[in-house]
Amino acid sequence: MDFRGELLQSNGKGKIKDVEQKAAGMIYGLACGDALGKPTEFLSLPEIKSCYGPEGIKELPEPALFTDDTEMTIALAEALIEAGREDLETLMAAVSRHFVAWFKSIEPWRSPGITCIRACQNLARGVHWRESGISHSKGCGSVMRVTPVGFFYRRDTARMAKIAHAQGVITHGHPAAVDACRAVSLWIKLALENVPPCEWLDSIYHTWPEYSWSSDWETCAARYREALSWAEEEKAMDHIGQGWVAEEAALLALYCVVRYPDDYVAVVRRGANSNGDSDSIACIAGALAGALLGVKAIPHGWWGYIERSDYLANLALRLTEASDGV
Repeated sequence: MDFRGELLQSNGKGKIKDVEQKAAGMIYGLACGDALGKPTEFLSLPEIKSCYGPEGIKELPEPALFTDDTEMTIALAEALIEAGREDLETLMAAVSRHFVAWFKSIEPWRSPGITCIRACQNLARGVHWRESGISHSKGCGSVMRVTPVGFFYRRDTARMAKIAHAQGVITHGHPAAVDACRAVSLWIKLALENVPPCEWLDSIYHTWPEYSWSSDWETCAARYREALSWAEEEKAMDHIGQGWVAEEAALLALYCVVRYPDDYVAVVRRGANSNGDSDSIACIAGALAGALLGVKAIPHGWWGYIERSDYLANLALRLTEASDGV
C-alpha cells in the first residue's frame, strides 16, 4: 500500500484528507530536509561540492537519520497533542516535560545545540519555563522546531503568536529568535492555505500589526529583500546569512521556498547546500514546502526511507486530529 499504508489507513477513517496530506508533508518534509542537511551542516559550500560533486548533496544519506532539529520538533508536537487545547501554563508544563525527556535521551551524534541543552538542564532542575531559557541567545534552536505550532493553531493567529513566543523563550530569549518563531509559525498557516510564498514575509506585518519587530530581524529581512532577485543563488544566500541564528535560518528557509515554490526536492537541496547551518535551513524549508505541496511532493524513496517513518506518519495524523476545531 502506498504512503505508509495510505497514511496508516487514515487512522481507520478512510480516504486521506487534504489537511492530513499537508500535515504529513510538513512532518516528513522537515525530517527529510533535516536528514539531507545533516552531512553538510559543518561543511563550507566548496567542501560540500568536493564531497558530493558540483551540484552538492542530492539524495538522503544511508542511513537517513535526522538531528536534534526533528527530535525537538517531535517533542513539541507531542506536547501540543497532549495539551494544546489547555491554558498556557498547562501546555508549557507539557512542553517542559517533553523537552526534558528529549534532553535525557539525546544521542550526542545528533548535534544538540548548547543553548537547548542548558535550558533543558534548567528545566530538569525545576526552573520555571519562563526563566529556563538563555535570555541573550538567538541561535536557531527555537525556530527549527516551531512549525507544529503554526499547524496546530492555524485557525487562531492570536494564540499562535503567543505559543510560538512561549515555546521559543523556554530555550532562547532574544527578541530576534522570538520574531523568527512567530514568522515561521504563520508561514506554515499560509502554506496550508496555498498562499504564494512570495507574499509570506509581508503577511507577518499585516497579521500582527500590534507587534514590533527587532532590529536584527528587520536588518536580515532587508538583506533577504535585496538578495531575492539576484541570479546567483549561492551569493544570495550568503548575503542573507548562514542560518546559525534564528532570523537568518527563517529567512534563508523562506528564500528556498520562494525560489522553488512548486518543487519540494529543489527547496531542500538548496537549503542543504549552503555555507551554514544546512540541516536547520533545510529542515525549516522542508516543513514549509511540505505544508504547501503535501506529502506527495516528497519522493517515495525519501519518506519511505527516513528513520521512524511509521511513527512520523502516525504523528501527523494525531497532530491533525488533536488540532481539529482549535
